[in-house]
Amino acid sequence: MSQQMRVGVIGAGVMGEALISALISSGVAANCVTISEKRADRQNELIALYGINSDDLQTNVTSADVVLLVVKPQDMAGVLDDLRDAINPQAVIVSFAAGKRIDFISARVQNPVIRVMPNTATIVGAGMAAISVGAGVSVVQREFVTKFLAATGTVIEVPEDLQDAVTATSGSGPAYFFRFVEAMVAGAQELGLSLEDATTLTNQTIIGAAKLLETSGKSATTLRENVTSPNGTTAAALQSFESSELSMIVAKAMKAARDRSQELA
Repeated sequence: MSQQMRVGVIGAGVMGEALISALISSGVAANCVTISEKRADRQNELIALYGINSDDLQTNVTSADVVLLVVKPQDMAGVLDDLRDAINPQAVIVSFAAGKRIDFISARVQNPVIRVMPNTATIVGAGMAAISVGAGVSVVQREFVTKFLAATGTVIEVPEDLQDAVTATSGSGPAYFFRFVEAMVAGAQELGLSLEDATTLTNQTIIGAAKLLETSGKSATTLRENVTSPNGTTAAALQSFESSELSMIVAKAMKAARDRSQELA
């Protein structure tokens, strides 16, 4: 049944393209996917790459069974106004806009809504997506969205009141990771390593640690303890983290992200 779903993708940036790829990977026929994108060059690029269709916004949503809104939060109200009178009343709206609540959409359009918080690793098929399902969403619609998102990585379902916490954890989380990598590279340079060597050492160390966490079946706590000898070099580094109250710094940063997500609602 999912292959018969006609999907309208509104917004074709990096995330939009990742979702198009996931739709096709999950079994949706390319000719069932239609994009609406203001940039003609970008639109033509995606048509050439994936064999999908394009159309203007109103025409697209008139025939779509699933409408993916991959737009910036500040653009959401305008897009909803543009599609309100044209959208297929049986379609499910799937929103990827950070901070925008289901009731924000439902106040403008009567269709059932699924809210999704993805993250940037979606573009390499290793993403983390959390969905919240609004009133009126059918089992078929929910399963369709869950299935195609699974092609982007891992999917969980959470109550909507936890979406801001999800944003602070997995939505913004990749940036925390990248910032830590930047700090490690800089620290290695201060110890005398070249930028090239510092980057190689740091990147592979992080990648290897992540792989170990993924495949070992052990918790981060256990893995940390296993690599930390009493009074050794790792213990000295970790003690420095603790003296700087690393847990508090991270918790404070995540709270700031959560609060900003709430402000965007």
